[in-house]
Amino acid sequence: MNSMSFLTSTLFDLYIMVIILRIWLQASHADFYNPFSQFIVKSTQPVVGKLQKIIPFMIGNIDITTTLFAYLLCVLKLMILTIISSSTIHFSSTLLLLGIALFIKTAGSLLFWILLICTILSWVNKNHGPIEHVFYQLTEPMLMPIRRIIPIIGGFDLSVLALFIGLQFANFFMGDIIGPIWYRL
Repeated sequence: MNSMSFLTSTLFDLYIMVIILRIWLQASHADFYNPFSQFIVKSTQPVVGKLQKIIPFMIGNIDITTTLFAYLLCVLKLMILTIISSSTIHFSSTLLLLGIALFIKTAGSLLFWILLICTILSWVNKNHGPIEHVFYQLTEPMLMPIRRIIPIIGGFDLSVLALFIGLQFANFFMGDIIGPIWYRL
């Protein structure tokens, strides 16, 4: 059953990341007409659009309806993985709390991958395509405060490295707080 767990986990993680990207794009006021932004919106609109008609709820720039949908997918992923691994399901408040932890971990993983892709694109892509522009809009609010502390040294921007170290620290810190289950999420 490891193959089914892997496939289930990967498919859920990818779709949850796309939904979190939608939330993040909206919260950061990224270019809506960018082809990458349009892909994210179009791939999530069939479900999110219907949910927003039922429960239109925003707090500031954060779409709470879409955030709740991503959280429910995290809980559903945990339930399905529990069924695959043990053939039984025990719905409890622990599952709801682990759903929050999984949401946080998926958002952190998404940030890591976007930073990594931005770094690689900055090395090889000199014409700054539409995806790089949106990723810049997403990551710049996090990198700018770090650049104030650690300026660009000899053409090297170490702010991304500092954020990578911060993400890794947060990952280990959550592992210390939650325990070994954090690494299995």
